[in-house]
Amino acid sequence: MEPIEKPYPWRFFRAGGFDQVKIETGADIVHLDQLDQKLWVALSCPIAGLNFDARTASLIDTDKDGRIRAPELIAAGKWAGSMLKDPDLLISGGDVLALADINDSTLEGRQLLGSARHILSNLGAASATAINLAQASEGNDVFARAALNGDGIVLPESTPDPALAALIREIMEAVGSVADRSGKAGIDQALADKFFQECAAFDAWMRQAETGGVMILPAGEGTAAAAKAVKEIKAKVDDYFGRCHVAAYDPRALPVLNRKEEDYQPIAAHNLTINAAEIADFPLAHIGPGQPLPFDGAVNPAFAAALAALRHLAVRPLLGIRSELTEAEWTALQAKLENFAKWQAARAGAAVEKLGWERVGELLQSGAREKINALIAQDLALAGEAAAVGHVEKLLRCVRDLRQLCQNFVNFKDLYAENTTAIFQSGVLYLDRRSCCLCLTVSDPARHAVMAGLSGAFLAYCDCVRKDNAEKLSIVAVVSQGDDDNLMVGRNGLFYDRQGRDYDATITKIIPSPISLRQAFWAPYKKLARVIEEHVAKKAAAADADVNAQLAATATATTAATTAAAPAAPAKPAFDPSVIALLSVAVGSLAAAGAAILAFLGKFPLWQLPLILAGIALLISAPSLILAYIKLRKRNLGPILDASGWAINAKASINVPFGARLTGIAHLPANSSVDTHDIYEQHAALWPKILLVLALIFEVFAIAYDTGLLYRLTRHWETPLGNPPANLRPHLDPTNNPPAVTATNAPSK
Repeated sequence: MEPIEKPYPWRFFRAGGFDQVKIETGADIVHLDQLDQKLWVALSCPIAGLNFDARTASLIDTDKDGRIRAPELIAAGKWAGSMLKDPDLLISGGDVLALADINDSTLEGRQLLGSARHILSNLGAASATAINLAQASEGNDVFARAALNGDGIVLPESTPDPALAALIREIMEAVGSVADRSGKAGIDQALADKFFQECAAFDAWMRQAETGGVMILPAGEGTAAAAKAVKEIKAKVDDYFGRCHVAAYDPRALPVLNRKEEDYQPIAAHNLTINAAEIADFPLAHIGPGQPLPFDGAVNPAFAAALAALRHLAVRPLLGIRSELTEAEWTALQAKLENFAKWQAARAGAAVEKLGWERVGELLQSGAREKINALIAQDLALAGEAAAVGHVEKLLRCVRDLRQLCQNFVNFKDLYAENTTAIFQSGVLYLDRRSCCLCLTVSDPARHAVMAGLSGAFLAYCDCVRKDNAEKLSIVAVVSQGDDDNLMVGRNGLFYDRQGRDYDATITKIIPSPISLRQAFWAPYKKLARVIEEHVAKKAAAADADVNAQLAATATATTAATTAAAPAAPAKPAFDPSVIALLSVAVGSLAAAGAAILAFLGKFPLWQLPLILAGIALLISAPSLILAYIKLRKRNLGPILDASGWAINAKASINVPFGARLTGIAHLPANSSVDTHDIYEQHAALWPKILLVLALIFEVFAIAYDTGLLYRLTRHWETPLGNPPANLRPHLDPTNNPPAVTATNAPSK
């Protein structure tokens, strides 16, 4: 019985509200295929927009679709681990690899080791015991720039034979080109085959005309020109003979067929040219029953040149010299060119036609195809060496970068750790006395916002521009601390990318959402203040408008009174007595409401009144607080990354403590001092502070008064203050007197 294989001992950590696998050893990377993908944080991500080495990402992206998927990352980890004697080198990182660390126990490993030594030898470091990434990249580039580099694509420079190099250029001009490993244009086997197939087709097509003789080329080399001349005027000649048939059928139609005199009147007023377009719709010549088409004399000047070409290029070589053309001759002329038209319709090898039949025949008979195929095969013979050279660079890149990719793909350790930055974070936005560290580049903010808005986070989309070179980019920043009082479209800030370059940033779009519980608590009062301010502003504006209108009316009336002795309008009373009644009603209503409130509050002990007021304030803010708490708990990075092209597999929570790290608030540095004297200080009103102090004093007094503490402190006074403690109240109650002493119950002497 075979032993049951134990599952790989994965270890996890909790961050962002969910469990994430730890990537601590090279074995963890090698065994990623054994980790359930439901436990991965991401399943795919785009290469564009990442602060990750683009060359490494392209090597991992084996299908070259611009995305890295989980299977590709698994394959990269498996391969890199198998090429190393110690897979833990994938964790330690670095861009230097000792040759002794390459696993030479496999054929591929031995080839890779040989390629590494070959690279070092070409760079003049044959005795080196280690190879670095710069050397591997340079060796790969040198090999790629070689005349033959193993990619199956040959260039004109790939051969010392000038004739073969010229043929490669002809092939590229005829059927196109492809880029080889170095980026230069060349041809591969598919293009070479297509070119020679076109040559064979063109040669066979031309041989049809050669063997067909006068059946296909009745005018010899001038057949093409004859066919062209016939084609250009065919519609007008057919129209001419058709009109002659109608005239033969009914002579009464002749005036209409030849166009009426009044048809010439609109064009007679203009300057006419020899090929006047105004008469292009008129017949070729005068219409008559059974009349032939004349070449000389009265012909339509708009087609005189075309008729001359028909006469000299087609009629003369095929029918002989003619001064006119009958309908029967016209039909015979077209019949002579019918086989040529069919041959033209079956044209083949058009891609190489410009080379000419002679050059095409030469290429087909000189063995040029065999020479091109041999050169391509010679290049392909180096494919194994080319792959091995490329694998040296890939291995070094995996050693340096694979752990970082895993910690931003399999887990999000780089995001949640305190001193690291995730590869999707594009920089830091400084705005409104805060720094937003969670910024992502976006290509289409409007489309991005549709999905990202589901994250529950406060998002600010910004356009960023560098003034020195007009470089532009768009970002979205997550604001997770502070308030949103001064965050609005149009505000400017400064954005620093991961390379330290600065951009002028301007907010272009905001997706609002609660930022903190503190902001949510004060939100109702801020809204009330804004409503009051807007109402007061509207009333003030209306009053100002009324005053201006009255002043304008007064000025107008004064001017009118000056110019005309009109009777003066009755003066408006300086004071309206009805105002007193209105004020009395308002004061009475306020007094009644105040009395009702005082009566309600009078039911409670004094020390409870401030607590009641605080409770009322809390009740006012409670809905806003509850809603903000729910939304803050649901803040999720997933929709933001999904909108950027990621496939997020977990709810990456942005809770309050984590949000506080992602957005920094301005604080004075340690060991700093502040000169509080401000010559332009705007002094705040003193009464709120006085009210606060009085409220605190009242609360302390009320508690001491009701609990008996004040009574104990003043019990030796003639009239103690406050309520007595509960244990003393029965003895101080005047209704609780001792029984009177009588003779019957008096004690005996």
